[in-house]
Amino acid sequence: MKVVKFGGSSLADGEGFAQAIKIITADPERRVIVTSAPGKRNPDDIKVTDLLIEYAQRVIEQKPYDDVLHQIVVRYQAIANHFNLPDDQLEPIIDRLRNLPNGKYPNDNYLLAAFKAHGERSNAQLMSLVLKHLGYEVRFVTPTMAGIRVTGTPNNATVIPETYSLLDQFTAKQSELLVFPGFYGITLAGHIATFSRGGSDITGAILARGLHADLYENFTDVDAIYAANPNVVDNPQPISRMTYREMRELSYAGFSVFHDEALIPAIEGNVPINVKNTQHPEKPGTLIVPDKGFQPSDIVTGIVSGKHFAALYLHKYLLNKQTGFTLRILQILAEHNIPYEHMPSGIDDITIILDRNLVNDQLIDTISNEIQEAVNPDRLEWIDNYAVTMVVGEGMRNRIGVINDILSPLAQHHIAVPMINQGASRISIMIGTYDDDADDAVRAIYHRFFVN
Repeated sequence: MKVVKFGGSSLADGEGFAQAIKIITADPERRVIVTSAPGKRNPDDIKVTDLLIEYAQRVIEQKPYDDVLHQIVVRYQAIANHFNLPDDQLEPIIDRLRNLPNGKYPNDNYLLAAFKAHGERSNAQLMSLVLKHLGYEVRFVTPTMAGIRVTGTPNNATVIPETYSLLDQFTAKQSELLVFPGFYGITLAGHIATFSRGGSDITGAILARGLHADLYENFTDVDAIYAANPNVVDNPQPISRMTYREMRELSYAGFSVFHDEALIPAIEGNVPINVKNTQHPEKPGTLIVPDKGFQPSDIVTGIVSGKHFAALYLHKYLLNKQTGFTLRILQILAEHNIPYEHMPSGIDDITIILDRNLVNDQLIDTISNEIQEAVNPDRLEWIDNYAVTMVVGEGMRNRIGVINDILSPLAQHHIAVPMINQGASRISIMIGTYDDDADDAVRAIYHRFFVN
């Protein structure tokens, strides 16, 4: 059995629905379908999720919302009309969208989550109606029916282990297709809570694990995952096979094809993932597999750079002799709820790498003042234009001289490397550069391993 997930760009309109249905019905093993909300039909279009967020904000602020609601309804009506679906069959979906403001929500955050989730819920219900209209045996299954239970905040939920026990008890006929909405689950109190943005990938992976799928097919708008960002490197090499942990390492620094958190349930369930293009389903795409027994074909699998980092650099003479120095710094970060990404250090130096999106200028000044007071460093510097480049590959594990092969082209291009760190897994090397050099660094390393 296969779980098949379609992204928002794949289900943006009637033609997209028709292509998805063609893919679903071409393989009898594709029995579980996970839908995203309709995405953009063209570059100037608006995603239905964004319209639902606007709808929710208007309700919260007690402003008129009929125009936004109309835009949302029209999107679903257009898809239904493409298949000549009778109006009375679509009416329950429209009524539910209209009645969202009348729901009972513990607070505005739960209201926002419920509104957002109805992009996926409405699309899944519509997909099941269309499939049934075309003569297929199909069942629409909500997270409540399946038992997808979550905890955490309303708009950043986390699946709980009980979900997999409930999915074990879920039964279905061999002949029927099951359509699930992605992106959300149900709290223990019975309220809707959404995963982080892009969370339909997470739902697909949860179902792949919980229903013991043989394969999780993730259909999107690219032919494969590439060895480098096509916006940085011209015509990069597609990756045919890669491991879970390679994908996780690359996702961390910026690979955006696959939601990195979505890998976790699949990893736990040992379910292979196939990323494919909805418009070209005949192409093999990229297969993501467990690392056990994996035989890499290349030294490096992928290179990616993230420019959303910053660094706090501290120098203190005889730092390595001082007990609790690092602990006091980390306590200050914890008190301000700031996670750190990495912390390479020397005998007299520490560099703390942070996600720049999690701090503002005022917070930077605050934590810098507190660190200065707490540990009195000889030098304290905030580096705002920091980038992290990840070079990842299972083939690097037992290869001598890889670091030299990475650093040599950077030196030839006069790219400064203020930090280098090799992960304990030995399949990734992290390089710190400055923002302006990040893309050049990716191109130089790519050229060394894939062109030469």
